[in-house]
This record gives sequence, C-alpha cells and structure tokens, in this order.
Amino acid sequence: MNRADEVIRFASLLRITSGRCAGQQMRVLPHIEAALRGTLAPGVRTSCISWPRKQSKSTGFAAVLILAHLVGPLAVPRGQMATASASRDQAALIYDEVAAFLRAEPELHALVNISDSRKTITATNTGSTFRALSADAHTAHGLGLDVFVMDEGAQQRDSELWDVLFTSQSARANPLAVMIGTRSQDPQHFFSQMIDYGEKVMDGTFDPDPSFFCHVLAANEDADWQDESVWRACNPCLDAGVQEIDSLRELARQAAHIPSKENVFRALHLNQAVGQEDRFISSIDWRACAAEIDPESLRGRPCYGGLDLASTRDLNALALFFPEDGGRVLTWFWCPDEALDAKEHRDRVPYRTWAGQGYIEPTPGRGRDSWHIAQRVVQVADMFDLRGLAIDRWRADDVRKLLEDSGADVPIVPFGQGYASMSPAVDAFEARLLDGKIRHPDNPVLTWCAANATIQTDPAGNRKVIKPSDYRRVDGIISLIMACGLAAREPEPVTYDFSSSILLTA
Repeated sequence: MNRADEVIRFASLLRITSGRCAGQQMRVLPHIEAALRGTLAPGVRTSCISWPRKQSKSTGFAAVLILAHLVGPLAVPRGQMATASASRDQAALIYDEVAAFLRAEPELHALVNISDSRKTITATNTGSTFRALSADAHTAHGLGLDVFVMDEGAQQRDSELWDVLFTSQSARANPLAVMIGTRSQDPQHFFSQMIDYGEKVMDGTFDPDPSFFCHVLAANEDADWQDESVWRACNPCLDAGVQEIDSLRELARQAAHIPSKENVFRALHLNQAVGQEDRFISSIDWRACAAEIDPESLRGRPCYGGLDLASTRDLNALALFFPEDGGRVLTWFWCPDEALDAKEHRDRVPYRTWAGQGYIEPTPGRGRDSWHIAQRVVQVADMFDLRGLAIDRWRADDVRKLLEDSGADVPIVPFGQGYASMSPAVDAFEARLLDGKIRHPDNPVLTWCAANATIQTDPAGNRKVIKPSDYRRVDGIISLIMACGLAAREPEPVTYDFSSSILLTA
C-alpha cells in the first residue's frame, strides 16, 4: 500500500461534519482521489489544484491532506503544517474543517489540543503542529514547514507569501507545497502561470517535471456555458449528490438576462478564464496568432510603427507591423529601472523577471528616459524600412526633437487618442486579428496588455481601447493598434508643422 492508498483509506474513516451529508462516512470522490494520488506521488514537491466552487477543495482535499500529516498515516515527529490565504479569515476555513473533523472522531480528538483562539492544533503524540497563518508575509519568516496549503491562490496580490513559505521548506525531508482555488482572471497572476505551467507539463508541451503536479477542472473556453452537461463535466460534486444543481440553474437564469453576471458564473462555477466583462481580445484568437519571428528576416522590409509613451514612471512601448510579411509584429518595452520593483508590486506582474528575460529594457533612473528610447527608435529605423511612426500628437514634439538631435530622419505621424482617430485603427487591428493576418512574437508583456484591453464605445459607435484599472496596462496593444491603423491608411509621406507647438520635456 503506497502513501496515497493509506491516505484514501484514512479519509474513508472520517465523518462529514456539515451539509446535507453531515454524519455520514466520507466518500472520496474520483476527482479528490485523483488529486490526492497526484499530490502524494513520489517526488512531487508542488501541487496546483484548480476547481470550480463547491467541489470540496477545502473540505474534501485540503483538510484530508492536512489531517493525514497531522494525525494520520503521514504524520512525522514534530511536523509543521500550515494553511495560508489572502486573509487570515480565509486561511481559517481549512483550519475550521480540520478542527471539525477531529472533534467528530473521539479517537482522533484525544490525540490533539485545539486552540481556536490561536487557530492552532497540536498533536500530543508526535508534537506536530498545524496553524492558520496571517496573510502578512513578513510574519511567516522563520517557519520551517513540512506541508502548507495556500487557499484561493487567485486572491493573493502577489507571490511574496507563497515564496516565503516555499523557501521555508528547504531543510525538510519531504516538503509539500499546495495551492488550491478557482482560476485567476489575470493571465499574468502567478497562480495563472502555475496552472499554465502545470497543464503544459501534463499535456507534454513542456518536458516532464516529476516534482510538479497539476489538476484542473474547467469548461473549455468555447463550451456552451448554459449547457448542463458542461456544468456536470467540471462540477463532479453535482453527480455525487453533494451539490444541488438547482442553485446553479438559478444562477444561470440570472446570468442569461444580466450580462454582468455571465462572466461571474463562468469564472466561479465553470472555472473559465473569461477576463473582464468587456474584454476586447479573445485569448483563443490571440494565441492562434502567435509565431516565432526572427527580426533579421525582416531587415529592410517595409513596416509601420506605433510608439506609446508614458508620462512619468510607467511602461513605454514600441510596436512595428509588417503588412507585406504576413502581418508580423516586433515589439520593444521600456520601464525605469528604479521603478520596476514598485510597479511589480502595484501591477502584480513580474516586471523584474521580464526584464531579466529581455522582454523589457530597463532605462536608467526613476522616470522615463526619452533619450534612451529615441536611440532605440533610431536603430529600428536604420534596420527596417519604417514608413511611419504613429505617436500621440501631444507627445510628438518631444520625440521629434530627440530624434532630430540623434541625426535620424524618422517619419513621425501625430496620432490622436480620441474616438475619431482610434476607432478606424481598432477596426483595422481587429479585422486582421480575426482573419489571422497578425503574427505576434508571443511576448508575455504584449500578451498581458492584450488580456487587459477593454473597449469603450461612444454614442456614435466609435471605439477605442482603454485600460480597465490603473494596474492593468494596455500600452503594448495601443502601440500595435496605432501601427495597424497607420498601415491601413497607406499614407503619403507626412509633413507636420511643429513650429507653433510646445516642446514637451522628458
């Protein structure tokens, strides 16, 4: 009998403590068994579990896993277990389930001391301890955990707490780190990245990683969200009689008539990555247009550019669009080096990692380094046949002056950011994307911007892209849309009178 067999047998002896099945012996449902077997397989160090709501993530999986290590077949002398989440109240949910299971079984209850006020349980026979942790990563330093479960990983602002707990396990013989929850709607959230990595390992896209296990229950992105067979496929507790289908039917009826509730239903109960309510770019369409692109193969080829400049410390983006080469795209991103860490914390994406991978060029100082950006634009203009560079007209003077000082002849095209200017460009970009006539390099910064892009429409039906919140950037997509819009104009050589304009400073 292996470790998973022992834990599943142990779980079948427990009594359910709440709900319609309270008092009955636990049935280890197939999806819970699969998750336990995968998590407890030899060599697994990290387990990522993402299911819809009400599928026994906390009660049937996490609580059993903790109990098995605290008082069950996997208990070790002086073992340390913990649960953590974005709030201590959330972390306490798994603690409460563990305590309830123990209190329901006199033989197990006799083996522990339970302190609800401190959210701590100690096994008297082994000295092992289980606790619900605060959400503050700074208080978790100094721990040495054998096992921890992070609940509702998508609610974490960043990976700091996970990283602190994970590194606390370095001296343990058989450490296990587990994250559970419904999927994050931000593709760059670290929980999303863990799921993406796990799924690609499991389906063979990435090389095998015996230290990582991933189990996801979710409806396909193109599935009919109102089809009850779709619900059942990713909500196994429905067929097990643990979950009532009538409640889902009621929620689905509301979602069918209240658009804002459709995505909530799909995200929470189908575990789909649906993004914000008015997301502009489908992840399916975007992924279909990804391609490997060699810049050298485009040397000397005609292209159009879009340059989106931040006012102070934010992201700056340049996109080149090559209409005569299958719509291939090249991108550059810049951010002040001294702002990377603060932006990473605010925007909840790995700016520093992206910079290390070459996707972002850090510029010196705390603010935008326009000279550095201008030098890169000069290099781009020398390498490619740049027919026009679209830029917000309010920033055109600034860039023109810097480029003139660099001795370059770059055809700047002032490009308005209002509905009248942006709507034709949005239409041109969208048509090419849907027809597969854009080939982007799968740059994670650009992909993040694409996932954030939200459409706003004026009373006349004109459209432009906006960011849905201060921390979800769209600079890369704005620059690409301007480039596509410029290409669609097929402009004659542009002459612009800067003589009466005000020079903007960096």
